[in-house]
Amino acid sequence: MRVEAFAIGFGKPIWTWERDGVKWHICMLPFGGYVKIAGMQKEGSLEPYEIHDGFYGKKPADRIWVALAGPLVNIVFAILVFTFIWISGGRDKPFFDFTHRIGWVDPHSALYAKGVRPGDLIEKYDGKPFTGIKDLMITSLMKGDTTQIEGTKVDYLNGTKSHFDYTLKTYQSPEMMGKEKLNTIGVSSPASYLIYQGPSLLPGSPMLGSGIEPKDRILWADGEVLFSHQQLSALTNDSTSLLTVRRGDSVFQTKAPRIKLADLKMTPPEKGEIDDWQHEAGLKGSLYDLYFIPYNLSPTLNVESRIGFIDEEDQKKAFESCQRCAFFTPLEENDQILAVDGKRINTPYELLSEIQTRKMLVIVDRDPKIQEKVLWTEADEQFDDFSSADLQKIVSSIGTDQAVNDAGYLHLLAPITPKPLSEFSKVDEKSGQRLVLGVPLADREVRYNPPPQSQFVEVLRDTYRTLASLFSGTANPKYVAGPVGIVQIVHHSWMIGVKEALFWMALISLNLGIINLLPLPVLDGGHIMFSIIEMITRRPLRAKTMERLIIPFVVLMIGFFIFVTYHDISRLFSKFF
Repeated sequence: MRVEAFAIGFGKPIWTWERDGVKWHICMLPFGGYVKIAGMQKEGSLEPYEIHDGFYGKKPADRIWVALAGPLVNIVFAILVFTFIWISGGRDKPFFDFTHRIGWVDPHSALYAKGVRPGDLIEKYDGKPFTGIKDLMITSLMKGDTTQIEGTKVDYLNGTKSHFDYTLKTYQSPEMMGKEKLNTIGVSSPASYLIYQGPSLLPGSPMLGSGIEPKDRILWADGEVLFSHQQLSALTNDSTSLLTVRRGDSVFQTKAPRIKLADLKMTPPEKGEIDDWQHEAGLKGSLYDLYFIPYNLSPTLNVESRIGFIDEEDQKKAFESCQRCAFFTPLEENDQILAVDGKRINTPYELLSEIQTRKMLVIVDRDPKIQEKVLWTEADEQFDDFSSADLQKIVSSIGTDQAVNDAGYLHLLAPITPKPLSEFSKVDEKSGQRLVLGVPLADREVRYNPPPQSQFVEVLRDTYRTLASLFSGTANPKYVAGPVGIVQIVHHSWMIGVKEALFWMALISLNLGIINLLPLPVLDGGHIMFSIIEMITRRPLRAKTMERLIIPFVVLMIGFFIFVTYHDISRLFSKFF
């Protein structure tokens, strides 16, 4: 077959030369390329099959081999890259990508109402074995009305486990409203480690003076074992206090909501008593701007009764944030408050004074094993490889005379006062009010190194699932990345590392090879289809017939190219505006 032109890239040629009758082009868009073979269309009055040294002038079997060559090279290249990555030890990936543990559950979801919490394990998602965050993302792009989730509920303090299996209605994720309309049943993210890498904290960070050290993993805060940034942020912005309480002969820790007195339905005697406490504590300003807990207290800090809320919905929200705590126990009459946020107190006015400032108690894990890289298959088992007995020892001693700050690798930091985000960066007014700890936290890296055949099969499966979803209409085509999106992906992967960039190049190459084999007239698979038809009918296709088949698909492909490019650019600009 006579080759008329050979091009690297697409679009307008920026460099052209001719050698041995072949025009060579380097084009503007450096993605793929093409070979222009003679006889792909009419030349004068000659039909394509009448051009002896042209593509359609050769036997159907020869044409099939030529059409297969490009996609096969794409596929072989991908296999070679997957093999190289495997031999060289795999890629470093965040634990977040492969864990089966839930990082955050929407508190307003039906899933949360059924008792599924951060730290619980997912075994199946949408009826398929769960492999990681990719399954969450794929399901979120689909248009299904329901999603099945199966897994195990875990109590990290007591070590108990129970199985669950629910099929729930999907809804648009509230965290993505106004951006992309993604579906969810309430699982917002997988779990991740929260490791302070160091070497120094941000200027003015609330963590300064807390005792945190580089490589510390933030494990526990205000009554909850931590599994994600979202959970830590929610805890930081909950208006609660950790109380140490005596009930009869036992002492326990629990949480109580910090409520502005303006939101409480106080009787005149109750208001007068708290007014006296304000005076004794030396607190300035309006009484109604002060925080307190919704309980009447005796001079010895014994609970006498609960104070009602003006709005019942506010009361529900206030106690919901406390109920997430694994050891939350509502206060009862005659309970005596011994300490607030770990500080011993003796009078109600001391409680009133201390509770005006939001404080957090944080326990870190200093186990050196956290810094070791393990295989992705082992990382889930090590996530809860801390001593629950040591954790219980520290937590149960908070606010008591025998406070324990260190147990095993675990350490209780000094109380931390969160600060508004606006003190650290320029953000809009609403975001600026959000409280933060001012500490950069990173996930643990794991070694992802499946054998090359597994990588190959995984990409094949994902490609099939994507194409099937697009053709069936269950996935929105606007989520498909075009040339601009591919440039972003490759650029980002190069910033991570060479092996990550090679992986994405192999993935893109394999996708191109598979898509090119689809039996569409404009693709290599279309040429194979024409050749098979000719082998069956023993009659060559005429140029007019091929044009009628190819032109509509060319128009569709150009339209799809414009469509995905538009959405690539929209996503790019949405990050800046």
